[in-house]
Amino acid sequence: MTASRIFLVHAVDVSMAPASTSFKQQWPEASIINVLEESLAVDMLADGKMTPRMIERFSRLGQYCVDAGADGILFTCSAFGEAINHLKTQQSIPILTSNQAMFEELLERGGSIAMLTTFGPSRQTLRDELTEMMREKGVEVQVDSFMVEGALDALLARDQAQHDLLIAEQINRLSQYSTIVLGQFSMAAAATHPAIRTQARILTTPDSAVRKLKQLLK
Repeated sequence: MTASRIFLVHAVDVSMAPASTSFKQQWPEASIINVLEESLAVDMLADGKMTPRMIERFSRLGQYCVDAGADGILFTCSAFGEAINHLKTQQSIPILTSNQAMFEELLERGGSIAMLTTFGPSRQTLRDELTEMMREKGVEVQVDSFMVEGALDALLARDQAQHDLLIAEQINRLSQYSTIVLGQFSMAAAATHPAIRTQARILTTPDSAVRKLKQLLK
């Protein structure tokens, strides 16, 4: 049987390694194609909101992946849910936002939930995406959102250790929650930091996404 061909579309290069790690651990048979388009994150920060132009760019990106033989597309960028959901209406193959699978697991689990992000625009986008999913499924959970200040700057400066430590320290301040969500692909490596002292379950976006795609395509 031919291996499933999965296109991973990244807006920042720091999302590539966490995605690759999750596929190697959970679905090594999949054929992975990385597409990096860094202007997406740059323009989203400059615009400060989703625009019709950005939605159209995602449509073209999705069509490119389909034309190149994609069996599924996973967008690892967490700030573009509206554009990705529009793309889903245009294509028939499985297409996941970075957080779709994790949110599905979250709603099944319930309990007290903290969601951490490091990229400003992601915070409201993720809340909007989760709120829409709760509406569709008729389920409601309480999720508190937290920004890990300084973590993304450290990561972009190639200081992975400081990035992960800042996230670990934030996790340790959230002992009252039963589940802690790391809301971006680039945060995933911090989930196993040795400084973490919590009994909470920690969910990462790439692990959840790979599990979902494997289920859909195998």
